[in-house]
Amino acid sequence: MSNGLNGIVKAWEAKLKKSRKAAKRRANSIFTAMSVAHVDDDDILPVDLSDVETSFPNGDIYTGQWASSSAAHGHGKYLWADGHMYIGDWRNGRITGTGKFIWPSGATYEGSFKNGHLDGEGIYTAAATDDFYRGSFICNVKHGKGSQNYPSGDHYEGHFRRNLPDGKGRYKWKNGNQYIGHWRRGGMNGNGTMIWANGNRYDGTWENGLPRGNGTYRWVDGSFYVGIWSKDQDDQSGTYYPSDPQSGVFEWDPQEVYSVGLTDCRVSKCEEISVFPSDMSVDWASDEDECGGEMMRRGGSEGCSLGSESDLSFDCGSGSLEMGAGVKWEEGSARADESEKSRGVGGTARNHILIKPTKKQGLTISKGHKNYELMLNLQLGIRHAVGRPAPTTSLDLKSSAFDPRDKVWTRFPRLGSKHTPPHQSCEFRWKDYCPLVFRALRKLFKVDPADYMISICGNDALRELSSPGKSGSFFYLTNDDRYMIKTMKKSEAKVLIRMLSAYYNHVRASENTLVTKFFGLHCVKMTGPAQKKVRFVIMGNLFCTEYAIHRRFDLKGSSHGRLTEKPESEIEPTTTLKDLDLNFIFRLHKSWFQEFCSQVDKDCDFLEQERIMDYSLLVGIHFRDMSHSGQPLNISENRTPVGSADQNIEGAQTATLGSNIPARAELTVRKNNGEAQLVGEPTGEYYDVILVFGIIDILQDYDISKKLEHAYKSFQYDPSSISAVDPKQYSKRFRDFIYKIFTQDS
Repeated sequence: MSNGLNGIVKAWEAKLKKSRKAAKRRANSIFTAMSVAHVDDDDILPVDLSDVETSFPNGDIYTGQWASSSAAHGHGKYLWADGHMYIGDWRNGRITGTGKFIWPSGATYEGSFKNGHLDGEGIYTAAATDDFYRGSFICNVKHGKGSQNYPSGDHYEGHFRRNLPDGKGRYKWKNGNQYIGHWRRGGMNGNGTMIWANGNRYDGTWENGLPRGNGTYRWVDGSFYVGIWSKDQDDQSGTYYPSDPQSGVFEWDPQEVYSVGLTDCRVSKCEEISVFPSDMSVDWASDEDECGGEMMRRGGSEGCSLGSESDLSFDCGSGSLEMGAGVKWEEGSARADESEKSRGVGGTARNHILIKPTKKQGLTISKGHKNYELMLNLQLGIRHAVGRPAPTTSLDLKSSAFDPRDKVWTRFPRLGSKHTPPHQSCEFRWKDYCPLVFRALRKLFKVDPADYMISICGNDALRELSSPGKSGSFFYLTNDDRYMIKTMKKSEAKVLIRMLSAYYNHVRASENTLVTKFFGLHCVKMTGPAQKKVRFVIMGNLFCTEYAIHRRFDLKGSSHGRLTEKPESEIEPTTTLKDLDLNFIFRLHKSWFQEFCSQVDKDCDFLEQERIMDYSLLVGIHFRDMSHSGQPLNISENRTPVGSADQNIEGAQTATLGSNIPARAELTVRKNNGEAQLVGEPTGEYYDVILVFGIIDILQDYDISKKLEHAYKSFQYDPSSISAVDPKQYSKRFRDFIYKIFTQDS
């Protein structure tokens, strides 16, 4: 063995001994203050340990701690006769824990092991090339989040599946090109963005590494091409939009992207690992037993399953894991007799939370659906309104732009016209309300016009939510979940137009406002005897996030009618729960909490000035740690508070107020005293969560109908418990409640 390798080994041994001593000191201090939970027999350290140095008949050498069961246990070094070496933790003769494996070539792996497999977080460094991987392994396979440097000089950071990029990730080529988006089986697949070194870019859908479907190609000068992309030229169609409407005819073939632009954008391959630690046999010079050499000779793949394409599971020796859409849910395991008891209402029993697999919301609107033609009309109108050439939008708008009479009517005959394309829907008329204002709002909210058109008007159909809202409005989601479309009553449209100027000034002054983001207000008027009018508003979807939403709450701060009559076992991730269902207090890091309180005050002041009431704080919860059976795993009360100061939390660095906020959720229970208790008593049981929240339903003013509702219900119920109250009283009650369920983490 070379001197250099000997130096590496000695340094690593010293590092491990130091870390073990520190861990032992921590363990002694912890376990003297708390009880020890039950553990499996394999996890119990043998009583008799000794330090040995043993040479085996086959030439292997082991130096380290030895158990009375005649197997390595604790820290040790094993040197195979062929030059492979492992230094690190052992458990009953198995490589399990933290360690370092060194190949004869000089390649190394440093990280977590389980039953001889590379399993957990680790770093693999090749010997003679720049091949370097840091990230997650499962049973010798790169699987999970990680970063890879390729021998070619390329770099990928994102999610892996079965050793290949799969999921969300960023790939940067050595020549400066980069792709950011979704991957499947090592190829660009799904929604993604290719940015060339010269500044040009393609945003859209991909299939098998090539643009396929809806997409936009942009030049650095601001011009862009929007259309349907395909390598088959007969299937491709689109429209070019110049940055300068006065420019001449532009000649460009989109096929150049395939023939020229993507020729240098091939994904590199990594160096293959020929032998894994789990492939190596060990000889403890003892009878074959359950923890001896037999396990190490099984090979690297037996007992490992990486599951189907929609989930992730494995069984590595005695370990198991399930996550994502494949989280198991046992219906009968936590069936509650009553919804109140299951969520801590009217009882002191500890809550039993059960999370079902998340599913895509809504029913796709296809041909034959009663609203199919309405969807086509909406898409035609949006494409026309957004794609229409217009001067550069300024954020400093004149008062005339907010005039309620500022409307643009466009007729869409089936055969088309000078300004509209032919279409297969019925003839209709299209109205844009205050188009300059909403164009400026989209710019203010950093919405790209081409992306906006693709999301709403692309080949992918809208999805209709299964049930309309309490107001009778219907909700539709775009296929990429970025935008929500809500049908409106005439009174709601009037409120939005009335408050549009104040709303614009408010969101412009408050970059992190929590109120709903509005992108467009339109009307479709069908032809025919009915002359049906449908008004709708386009909003941002609050729950368009990379995290699965496991629980969602609509919170007003009132108690009357604010309980969902469902037991825990019937609650889906898409079920919207209410105030009396809430069984958590959310603890935010100091900086997030201060910003949150400041913004809630600003938003509530704005809504109060506009005489708006009946709004809600919509909260989505993602539990970061889940058990195999679909139950959130609680954490120690003494754990370090999460937030912007905790850089180890995934997503913490990219969080913005209201989106992907790391927090701790403390479980609460309500007293059984016959009264409706809005906020339960803390239990000291905490969960690591990611929060998404925003203020919704901001188009209800305190009109005559709400005043009558307040007068009528005040005779029957406690006036402070009903939703319909004066905007000033509503704002105060809303804030008081929100500041009780959101607190600063100590």
